[in-house]
Amino acid sequence: MVFAVISGLPTILLPNSSRWGQKIASGFMCCSTLLGLVGSGLAFMSTENPTLKFPWPSMGNSTIGIDGLSAFFLVPVFLIGGLGSLYGLGYWPQNRHPSNSKKLILFWGLMVGGMALLLISRHAMAFLLGWELMALSAFFLVTTEDNHLENRKAGWIYLISTHLGTLSLLALFSLWRWKSGSFALQPISANTLSLTMTNVFFFLAILGFGLKAGIMPFHFWLPAAHATAPSHVSAILSGVVLKMGIYGLVRWLSLFPEIPRAWGSIIIVLGLISGLAGVLFAIGQHDLKRLLAYHSIENIGIILMGLGIALVGKSYDKPVLVVLGMSGCLLHVWNHCFFKSLLFLCAGSVVHSTQTRQIDLLGGLAKSMPLTAAMFLIGAVAICGLPPLNGFISELFIYLGFFRIVANGPEGLAVAFGAPVLAAIGALATACFVKVYGAVFLGSPRSNCSDACHESPFFMTVPKFILAGLCILIGIAPMLFTDTISKAVAIWNPAMQLGSISPDSVAPLLKISILSIALIAGVLIISLVILCGKKKVQSAGTWDCGYAKPDSRMQYTASSFAQSIVMLFSWILRPHEHNPQLKEYFPKAQKMESHIDEIVLDRLLVPVSNMFRRFCGWFHRFQHGLIQHYILYILITLFLMICIQMPFKELIYHWFKH
Repeated sequence: MVFAVISGLPTILLPNSSRWGQKIASGFMCCSTLLGLVGSGLAFMSTENPTLKFPWPSMGNSTIGIDGLSAFFLVPVFLIGGLGSLYGLGYWPQNRHPSNSKKLILFWGLMVGGMALLLISRHAMAFLLGWELMALSAFFLVTTEDNHLENRKAGWIYLISTHLGTLSLLALFSLWRWKSGSFALQPISANTLSLTMTNVFFFLAILGFGLKAGIMPFHFWLPAAHATAPSHVSAILSGVVLKMGIYGLVRWLSLFPEIPRAWGSIIIVLGLISGLAGVLFAIGQHDLKRLLAYHSIENIGIILMGLGIALVGKSYDKPVLVVLGMSGCLLHVWNHCFFKSLLFLCAGSVVHSTQTRQIDLLGGLAKSMPLTAAMFLIGAVAICGLPPLNGFISELFIYLGFFRIVANGPEGLAVAFGAPVLAAIGALATACFVKVYGAVFLGSPRSNCSDACHESPFFMTVPKFILAGLCILIGIAPMLFTDTISKAVAIWNPAMQLGSISPDSVAPLLKISILSIALIAGVLIISLVILCGKKKVQSAGTWDCGYAKPDSRMQYTASSFAQSIVMLFSWILRPHEHNPQLKEYFPKAQKMESHIDEIVLDRLLVPVSNMFRRFCGWFHRFQHGLIQHYILYILITLFLMICIQMPFKELIYHWFKH
């Protein structure tokens, strides 16, 4: 953690045009990654949970420590922190971005350090210190290119939303101190809290941590922030920072000895809404990175489904449901980190090469960027939850949890639609990435943006290979990670005797591993047969029928491919179309455009704020810029304050009495 925090300091001391500062910072981040992963591995193997106490001003001793749950979330923090720093050497070199690269490098390390601090904190104030360090650093990373209005707007929206969440957490921890007598994040004894106070804690946690996690409808800051930030910043925001909200929820819910039965259903419903709405809004996007941002909301919904299943299991004392739900929840935290970071890094390679994020301006990139196309395909298959990659494994746990709830009876009616909705989310995600991959990497170039594109340099390619390898490894050998999951689940619910119940005992992971390896082998064999038997084909023009000279416009665009799905769900997406107006016999070139508003920000928050601004517009008449007017306002205010302190009731009483 210390190496991460100080990684940006050498950059500040060196000239803007020098790349040595960035290389030294990447070296520090790689050291931080290695030490952090080693420490997490030792925590997984240890039978104890080491802690360290240090004095906190006026609040007694604060405790930091690492257990199975902290170690589980520390892995993606340090891994993406190191890989993103390496990626930045090629994507955002300091000599090409002298005006803002120092800021990016400095706050990258501070954000990684802040996340590590909050993960090992066992004291509310230390947790908030790491939380705020992470939040402020993310703001400066989102606004790296602060000379652009779009980036500044996205940054301020993020800053406002994250501090609303921080205020909720301040209220949450203050109430916790009042009821428990301590700021220590330790399990509270039974019968200490009333049901009303327990529900207050729950909803404050949903608001505070949900704003950070991007749970629908608290996601309004997310699409713009992830789209406008540099791509490796988008990768760590989506793959890691969002998970700090999930960690906060998981850690906080572990402090309650008893879970009200409604909590699990509420979390599952929030997950279903986030998952389905996230993938629907992703389908309608034209911006590649904004599309990936909405898929982050979708996958946060899938994680919440697993957490909700675990809560249902804990409230009904069903250990199998706890293991299934938490295994799906925690494993999908890792999986989403790996494949979503991979997708954002591939999108960054596309942007780095073509200088555009607009999907309809791209096409045919697989010919000039074959490695990026292959890595994006792996990430796309993984995020769709298809075998033999990692997304399938974590979603399998959640499917099994839904089936077990319905079969066993508890909360069956409340989650009966869980499995069908999760299946619909997977189908829609597949359609979305067929659209993206086909429009970006297949076909012919649709504009000049794709003509001179090139493959990514070495430092941008290595992180993608590592993340793609992790997606494949978890998909074909999930048994390697069951012990780490079990240790994290046991820390989350230490009072429950899991006994022989473990992730590999409730899911057929060995059979899935064998089938995954067989599937990969079959695909490789078929591909080799096709390549070896491929004959040279003489090229010729397309059969006429009006297309004697085909060009790039005679192919599906991403918008046209997704139009049928967008229109099917137009009642929620409400697309805006700007059709061409043909009023002449020989019209000039016309354009047809469409866009989809953000459901919370554009349709609710912006109209309400504009209405409030118009309502308060009458107050501008008092702002004339004249000092004598302002002195008069102060005198009037003082006079009113004095009048408030006057005992008018007593004076009137004595006046009538005499």
